[in-house]
Amino acid sequence: MSTETEPVHRSGCPINLAVEVMGDRWSLVVLRDVMFGNRHYFRELLAGSEERIASNILADRLRRLVAHGLLWRTDDETHKQKIRYSLTEAGVQLVPVMAALGSWGRRHMPASHELSVRAELLERGGPELWDRFMDELREQHLGVARPPGTPSVFAELQAAYEAAVAIK
Repeated sequence: MSTETEPVHRSGCPINLAVEVMGDRWSLVVLRDVMFGNRHYFRELLAGSEERIASNILADRLRRLVAHGLLWRTDDETHKQKIRYSLTEAGVQLVPVMAALGSWGRRHMPASHELSVRAELLERGGPELWDRFMDELREQHLGVARPPGTPSVFAELQAAYEAAVAIK
């Protein structure tokens, strides 16, 4: 017996279920910007969107991603109307998915060099780099300390992106 609060799914197929959460036009882009762009606030996500997401769509996607357990939100102590969005563990575990999507897009679509450089590094670094990046994201978003002295994957990805932009 189903209640109104239980989600209705087309099927129990794991690919279908994932697509129901992330298969719209904007959810993965919002997650990308939180994960790789270090954006935590509505205004940062809105202003930093290369794809120019509309504010009502962004608000809807943030609500959906929180409801589905990929992001969590907390009040910002510095401003009572500011909300901070962070990845949950389920969101952090999307790193290999994002790496695979970036790799596929870089190889099969007309991706720009500067926007492909992070995908290329993630592809070359493979699972070992993904694990280090996930540890760093856990520290940043969930407060889980990573091993001391571990080099920053985020800084490496950001430096490569900035160097590619400077060349352009």
